[in-house]
Amino acid sequence: MEDPATGAKEPNPVEMALRDSEERLRAILQTAVEGIITIDEHGMMESVNPAARKLFGYTQEEMVGRNVSMLMPEPYSSEHGGYLENYLRTGEGKIIGIGREVVGRRKDGSIFPMDLSVGEVRLAGERFFTGIVRDITERKRLEKEVLEISDREQRRIGQDLHDDLCQHLAGIGLMSEVLEQKLIDKAEPESADARRITTQVQGAIEQTRMLARGLSPLEMDSADLVTALTELALNTSEIFRVSCRFRAENPVPIEDAAVSTHLYRIAQEAISNAIRHGGADEIAILLDCEADEALLSISDNGSGFAEPKKEQHGMGLHIMKYRAGMIGGTLDIAPVNGNGGAVVSCRFRPALSSFP
Repeated sequence: MEDPATGAKEPNPVEMALRDSEERLRAILQTAVEGIITIDEHGMMESVNPAARKLFGYTQEEMVGRNVSMLMPEPYSSEHGGYLENYLRTGEGKIIGIGREVVGRRKDGSIFPMDLSVGEVRLAGERFFTGIVRDITERKRLEKEVLEISDREQRRIGQDLHDDLCQHLAGIGLMSEVLEQKLIDKAEPESADARRITTQVQGAIEQTRMLARGLSPLEMDSADLVTALTELALNTSEIFRVSCRFRAENPVPIEDAAVSTHLYRIAQEAISNAIRHGGADEIAILLDCEADEALLSISDNGSGFAEPKKEQHGMGLHIMKYRAGMIGGTLDIAPVNGNGGAVVSCRFRPALSSFP
């Protein structure tokens, strides 16, 4: 369409609107504080915004046209192609359309935690994927600090139980034994009552000691974790009068004591939830390792898992998820097939579980 006065071609309104939309989209991508990366069906990066380039330390030329797996540490880098092929074939994705915490690798080789959300787009018969990434290093540092404070407080309470309450109970036990003996010497029938008191006090001392050990476990390596979980199962059975069993299948190679402590606390919290909220009387703990992935699961026959109500904080569940995230793992809660109850599963890679 031409201007009658000048003969110049007038701009097409549709083309103008399209150009305006493209410029707005480009401006949003360029100024977004989150890293945004688009890839094609083969995992090749089509575009990266400035925030993504800054996050990973690469230039535009170093990223566009390269496979996105270059931004991942091993073994995820080698496995990425298989994940993408599986999604294209089955439509089932572990991250696409879901989002989760993962780890990224910068140009200098450093590894960092990040939130990744992936969406799928279809344009002109082709499929593209848009990933939004956010560095969560600071958040993970704060989570770690909160968990360390919580662990220190639990250890302090455990030490107080052992050093203070147990000593008081022991003193009461001695006094009741002396009283029992005096009543026996006088042939008083109340001596039987005194004996029962002595027995109850001794039982309270043993239970308090078990609670103290649970609250204040020693620094653990992989072998100590097996020992600690075995003792946790035994103590749970003794204290709560339930059936709690622990089974270790294939060895799990853990070198970092903090990882073992996080796993122990996850098991402890899951057992507590199963008994207190699920009313379970049968609990099974499993520690296993297949290839490069390890599993800690706690299953029960209780009433199952329900999301906490709005007025409830549900801190136990949040803390378990934080602990799983701190070791580079994931935590899932699902019903136990056919039996009611719930199973808490923490999956992690021992080789990467010492992630700071």
